[in-house]
Amino acid sequence: MQKASVNRSPAAPGPGQASANAAGGRLVFLLALAASVGYMCRVDVTVVAPRLMAELNLSQLEMGKVFSAFLLGYTLFQVPSGWLAGRASTRRLFGALALGWAAITCAHGVVGKTWFGLSIGALPALLGLRFVLGIVASPTYPAAGRAISLALPAERHGSANGMVLGSIGIGSAVAPPLLGFVALHWGWRAALELVALLAALVAVLWWRSAPRVQAASAARTPSKGAAAAGKSPLRLRSFWFLTASYSLQGYVGYVFVFWFFLYLVQVRRFELLRAAWLTTLPWIASLVVIPLGGVVSDRAVRRWGSTWGRRSLPLPALILAAGSLLLGARTGSAWLAALSLTVATALVLATEGPYWASMTQLSGPQSGIGGGVMNFGSNLGGLVSPVLTPWLAARLGWESALGLAALIAVVGASLWMGVSIDAGAVNESATVQ
Repeated sequence: MQKASVNRSPAAPGPGQASANAAGGRLVFLLALAASVGYMCRVDVTVVAPRLMAELNLSQLEMGKVFSAFLLGYTLFQVPSGWLAGRASTRRLFGALALGWAAITCAHGVVGKTWFGLSIGALPALLGLRFVLGIVASPTYPAAGRAISLALPAERHGSANGMVLGSIGIGSAVAPPLLGFVALHWGWRAALELVALLAALVAVLWWRSAPRVQAASAARTPSKGAAAAGKSPLRLRSFWFLTASYSLQGYVGYVFVFWFFLYLVQVRRFELLRAAWLTTLPWIASLVVIPLGGVVSDRAVRRWGSTWGRRSLPLPALILAAGSLLLGARTGSAWLAALSLTVATALVLATEGPYWASMTQLSGPQSGIGGGVMNFGSNLGGLVSPVLTPWLAARLGWESALGLAALIAVVGASLWMGVSIDAGAVNESATVQ
C-alpha cells in the first residue's frame, strides 16, 4: 500500500507516489464510467417516453409524476447515502450500486405485462420502480466526492469532479440516438433492457478492477476550515450558501433533463428522431464544458485563491444561462430556440465542477455527508421542477415557465457571494491501493 498525501510537494513523485497517482487516475476513470452508465439508467425513460406513454396510455402530467418519483427517492436518501458513503468501501459500494441499477432498469421493461396471472397498473409500477431506482442511485455522487477528497489534492478537486460529473454527458449524449433507434425498431422495452445490460457490465468491472481508497491518518495544518478543525461542514455558513445555490441550479438543470426532449417534440414540433439528435447537443457540449469548468476553476484557485477562484465561473455562467433561457423561450424560430436552450444547458452544467470542488474543500474527509446534504438541496429543487414546469406551461405558457427558471438561475448565481472557502481547508492523507 502506498500513501498519497493531499498536500503534495511540487517535487517529482517517487515510485510510490507514481503508483498512488496511477491508482487515483484509475479510480477517477471508473467513477466516471459508473456515473455515465448510471445517468443512462436515470434518463432512459425520458427518451422512450413518447412511445411508452402511447402504449401505456399515460398523460403528460402522469409522466411528470413518474419523472419526479425517481427524484423523490433520490432526494430523500441523499443524507443517509452520504452517511453510508463515509463508511463503505468505494469499490464494493459502486459494484453493488451498478448491479442494482441493472436489476431495476430490467424490471422497467416488463411494466404493463401480466406475469403468473398478476398485473400491476402501469402508473403505480413505474412510480414504484423509479422511486427505488432513485434510492439505489443516491450514494453515487456523495461517494464519488468523498473518494476524490481522499485520493487527490485539493487543488485538483475541480478537474477530478469535473471529469466524473462531465462523464454523465456521455450517457446523456448516447442515450437519445441509441435508445431512440432501438425503440423505433424493436420497441421501448428492448431499449431499457439494453441499458440494464450496460449497467451489469459496469458492476462486473468495478468488482474486478477498482482500487481501494480509505482514510489514513489525518495530518492537518492550522486552518479556519471545518475540515481542518475536524468539524462538520454543516456548521459552516458558506456551506449553506453553497447548498442553497446548488438547490436553485438543480431546479434549472432538471428542466432540461426531463423536458427538453418533449418540449422540442410537443411545443417546437420537431420530428421524433430529429428532436432526439438535438437533445444530444447539450450533453455533447457537457463532455467539454463540465471538465473544462473544473479545470478553469482549479486554475482560478491557484491565481486568485479558493474563494474567488471557485466563484469566478458559476457567477457569470448562471447569469448568461438565464439570458439564453429567455431568448429560447421567446424566439419564434424553433431552431434558434433549440440552440439557445442548448447554450443555457451547457452553461448550467459548466458549474458542476466548482460546486463539488467547493464542497470537498469545505468538507474534507466528511465529503460523504457534505455531498449528501448539498445534493439533497439540488434534487429538492429538481423534485419540484419536473412537475411545476408543465403545470406552469399549461396555465401560463412555456415562456413563463422558462422565464421562472431564468430568474431562479440569477438568484442562484448571487448566492455564490456568500460562499467563502479557506485556502487551507483540506489537508488529509489517504491510502490508495
